[in-house]
Amino acid sequence: MNDTQYNLMADELLLALEEAIEDCGVDIDYEGVGGMLTLTFKNGSKIIINKQAPLHEIWVATKFNGHHFQYQDQQWTDKRGGDEFWQFISQAVSTQAEADISLSAA
Repeated sequence: MNDTQYNLMADELLLALEEAIEDCGVDIDYEGVGGMLTLTFKNGSKIIINKQAPLHEIWVATKFNGHHFQYQDQQWTDKRGGDEFWQFISQAVSTQAEADISLSAA
């Protein structure tokens, strides 16, 4: 993957996540600026998702730990645990929002 392809795919992922958060039915504040998306929950905790362009990765920092996702086999996959991005982010958001939330790309 070249830099242009990475940037397009990473931007699409962040936009899809914004839309999924907006549509999830739970009050989660979000702000996207310059390749970084910050989710803020009612309990004050945050999840930060940001592009790591030099590495062609997406990094996710939760209140519990951090994860690095790379694009392989047509999906973003966690380099550490092998989780698919949408599965992982649904679980992380559910934990921090203290609600059952399932997120996916539209």
